Amino acid sequence: MEILEIKNEIDETKLKEIAAGIKNGKLCLFPTETVYGIGSNGLEEKAVEKIYEAKKRNRKNPINLLVSDITMIEKIAQDISPLEYKLMEAFFPGPFTIILKKKSIVPSIVTANSDLVGVRMPSGTIARKLVQLAGIPIAAPSANISGELSGTNLKDVIDEFSNCLDFAIDGGESTLGMESTIVRVVDGIPHILRPGSITPEQIKAVAGNVILEKANSTFLPSSTMNHYQLKASCTLVYDEDNGKMVEKILKLAKNYTTPIILCCKENVVYYSKRQVIAIASKNHLEDYSKNLFSSLRKADSFSPDIILIEGLKKEGLGIAIMDRLENVCQTKI
Repeated sequence: MEILEIKNEIDETKLKEIAAGIKNGKLCLFPTETVYGIGSNGLEEKAVEKIYEAKKRNRKNPINLLVSDITMIEKIAQDISPLEYKLMEAFFPGPFTIILKKKSIVPSIVTANSDLVGVRMPSGTIARKLVQLAGIPIAAPSANISGELSGTNLKDVIDEFSNCLDFAIDGGESTLGMESTIVRVVDGIPHILRPGSITPEQIKAVAGNVILEKANSTFLPSSTMNHYQLKASCTLVYDEDNGKMVEKILKLAKNYTTPIILCCKENVVYYSKRQVIAIASKNHLEDYSKNLFSSLRKADSFSPDIILIEGLKKEGLGIAIMDRLENVCQTKI
């Protein structure tokens, strides 16, 4: 495996070599603005098979394709509606995935035998340049063993894939730290199948309406599968009254020997006699989102007998953060 470090200027010569490898079916781990991805040629069945095998991913769970421009989208998708174009114009490039009707050029393995394909145009410089240089859509799910936490930096995930990778690109920390918002337009209304950094309010401002689907949406096969599983047990605690939420967590902590509390910076002072990891300020949800997965990994690394996690109000970016936390936690209070 060859590792390329790109922290400042892009070495385009080296990136061209990696892009050519991806086009020829090689497997690469690389950064996007959301999380790190593991990818290969999205139009070659054998290349996509390598991704499923590396991630131990269920074949019923489709893989999104990364693209570099609208022309590439139109090569893989058909019957694109004016609203779908409008949404892409508003949110591409960025942390936004749209479900479109696929063309036959897209192998069935990518879409779990569906006639729909998830398409995303990353705004991360490295990821987008990689797709441009490869000249083909890159199949690229998050770089984690299926069911485990997504990775926001190379060191968190590279060991899991070291035996199967051809290339890895170290681009430092992902700027957003959370997977993309996934949307499908149904009967002229965008349905959010997975919340992310692009909020329902932003989508409604463009489309005039939006529906937040339940987690068991039939439009998203992966929604019935477990995500973000840690070794430690996790309990999510939320109350609109901050004082009551803190009291509940302190009361629960007394029942355990080695609890760890994940909270906002403002509440650290209330847990002074406990082991605490401050995720970010509750007034800066972008930082909260960026630090969430790394904070969960850190907490799990201490092998606590419980991880107690403060919840957030479900509005704006808080919807996406709570979606991830509800997947992590076995118990919600």
